[in-house]
Amino acid sequence: MKIQSMIKISHIAPCGMNCSICRGYLREKNKCLGCREIDINKPISRAKCKIKNCIELKKNNLKYCYQCSIFPCKRMKNLDKRYRTKYNMSMIENLENIKKYGIRKFIADEKKRWKCKNCGSIICVHSGSCSNCGKKHL
Repeated sequence: MKIQSMIKISHIAPCGMNCSICRGYLREKNKCLGCREIDINKPISRAKCKIKNCIELKKNNLKYCYQCSIFPCKRMKNLDKRYRTKYNMSMIENLENIKKYGIRKFIADEKKRWKCKNCGSIICVHSGSCSNCGKKHL
């Protein structure tokens, strides 16, 4: 799977996560289709995600958390801290880049950032390895 055909606007979750680089999306068995996709087999953690199902997002018909008047909320700060610490990626930074440069530029940058230099496939944010050839990129 080449990265160029993998990242879509629908793969960017309200929290700023690029679902295309997530372990759940990249795995073969029990594959998650991403936070925005309708999938009755979606892992329970995605179905019950408090950020994705945030009342402020729904009430105000917002696509991304940065559009909310209370951004970044406590939940976003906690998620961001966990991802910065464990995976060297910031959800808040992702959302700020989407706000500043637009979703298309963000996706173009993500394609470069998460592309395996060895084979061109996607690097998994959770393992730091290419989803195709297994090369470590940390």
